[in-house]
Order: sequence, then structure tokens, then C-alpha cells
Amino acid sequence: MAHKRPSVKKSRIGIALGSGSARGWAHIGILRSLEEQGIVPDIVCGSSVGALVGAAAATGCMDRLEAWIRELKRVDVVGYMVRSFMRSESIQSEKYLGEIFGQALAETRIEDLPKRFGSIATDLDTGQEVWLRKGPLLSAISPSIAFPGLLNPVHHDGRWLVDGGLVNPVPVSLCRALGADIVVAVNLNGDLLGRNRYGPVDSRDGKKSTSNRDLWEKLALPFRKKRGEDTPLDTESEPEPIPPGLLEVVTGAINIMQDRITRSRMAGDPSDLTLAPHLSHIGLLDYHRSDEAIREGRACVERSLPALDDLLRRGGVWSEEDSFRRFSDS
Repeated sequence: MAHKRPSVKKSRIGIALGSGSARGWAHIGILRSLEEQGIVPDIVCGSSVGALVGAAAATGCMDRLEAWIRELKRVDVVGYMVRSFMRSESIQSEKYLGEIFGQALAETRIEDLPKRFGSIATDLDTGQEVWLRKGPLLSAISPSIAFPGLLNPVHHDGRWLVDGGLVNPVPVSLCRALGADIVVAVNLNGDLLGRNRYGPVDSRDGKKSTSNRDLWEKLALPFRKKRGEDTPLDTESEPEPIPPGLLEVVTGAINIMQDRITRSRMAGDPSDLTLAPHLSHIGLLDYHRSDEAIREGRACVERSLPALDDLLRRGGVWSEEDSFRRFSDS
């Protein structure tokens, strides 16, 4: 009598989308490229911008998000920051989420999504990591992207919450907790330290990028005009070497912090595979450089296809026939 082979439970794939501000647009290229390869995560978790892109993917709003970010210009980013500083107050993240998604997020609950979703936020009073896994989707994204000083803290269940990247930049642990058997992590900050990012940088598409010093000039100009100093700072007469500007110091410090926290967290909660797009040429506030980030996200997946193939075959997600067919078609 023939014995029936026991069924093999298919491994659930989770993706942990890391923080990184403007570099987070690479998540779009990564998710689109994975989908084209037939890799659709069952579980999506995100921290900071990773939560934003992850929510767009989970709700089918990726096209809307991509269309919005491709319209962003550097002047839009500078104008937004100037308004924030001039009003001496932060901006509500819900306002900008509404501009991007309309009512798509406001009317959606995490429990109703076709895949499991979670985001990370930080308790501003205690520094505790907060997992947001149920309730209105908007309430899970808003605190996770609330970058201190730019976006308002969000009051949630009696606590003031801010950006999740402060405590868990790549939320592998949350992916595991939501039931992922295989976790693919996306670390946006893996190649940042040790690179000279001061001054103008040539972007990979051949266009010249304006330096963070120029951005700081634009931010400082309204305050200098109030004091009757309406001329730009004379940077030509500064002695060499020119020290980094305030904005460069702040973003550099954030890079160091996130790199150290990411290394520590992922040592304790390792992923099965980490995708690390090359994004050191894109600054934290270079939101207008979405084309470059998205392209590099796609390129990162292409470079990682052999490792992805091996991982998914070992995890029982792909068969040998699936693997052969995918690589034959590529």
C-alpha cells in the first residue's frame, strides 16, 4: 500500500524594511523587483520610511506613492524644512500622508490587510521600542515616520511616539514575531560610514548634486534676513580645511547612530539574507533623488538573485524547477 507523502508547510517570507529617510525610496525598487521575480512577502515590517513604503505595498498604493515622490523637487524639500523652522514647530505627519494616499490609509485597519504588517516607533519619554501591529494603518505609520524636530510626535495609547529608526532601524525581530520563517532584511545604511560626503557629490546618473552646505544656506537665509543680513555667508574666505556645516554634522551623527544600532540589533536578531543597496551618495534629506534610489534598489535585487534563489529553495518556497525557470527567463 502506497503511503501518502506528508504535506510540507510552505515557509512564510517576511521582509524588514529599514530606516534611512530619503534613501528609503530604494525600498520601492526592491519590492517591485522582488515581485517581478515572483517573490511576494507574506509579512511586511518597516521602521520609519520603511513603514511608509511597506504600508503602500500592503495596501496596493505603491503607484500612488511613487508618483508623488517622483514629483518632489529639492526646492519642495527646502521649502518644507524652512516652513517647519520658521514656525518653530514640527509638522503633523498625518497631513502629508493624507496628501499622498488620500483616504486609502485612513479607512484601512491592519487586521484587514491581505498580509501581516507591523511598524516600529519609539516612546519619547522612556526610549522603549513600540510595536504597532493592529488598529488603523495610519496610526501605525504616523509615529514611525515622526522624525524628531521635523514631524510632530504622535500621541498613541497614552504615549508620545517618534521615529522607529531611533531604536530598531531594521525590524527583523518584529518580522519573526509576526510569524516569518524566512526574513529578508533591507539595510539602507550599510555603506555610509567612512565615506566623504561633504560638499558636492556627483550622482550616479551624471547630474551634479547640491551640497548640504547649500541646503543649510537656504534654511538659514530667512533668519539672517530678519537680522538684516540678507547676503549669503562668505564661504570662499573660509580657511582650509572647511569644517562640516551644522546639517552635515547632524546627518553624520544620525548615520553613526543608526549604523551602530543596526549592527547591534542585527547581531542579536540576524536575518536570513540582508539586502544592502549602495546609497552612500544619497543624503538623508535628498528626497528629490528618488529615481536614483529606486534604480539602486532594483540593482541590489539583481545582484542578490543567486543568494535569494538559494535561500528560497532551502526554505521550500521555490522548487528546483522554479529556480531553473526564473534564471532561464532572466
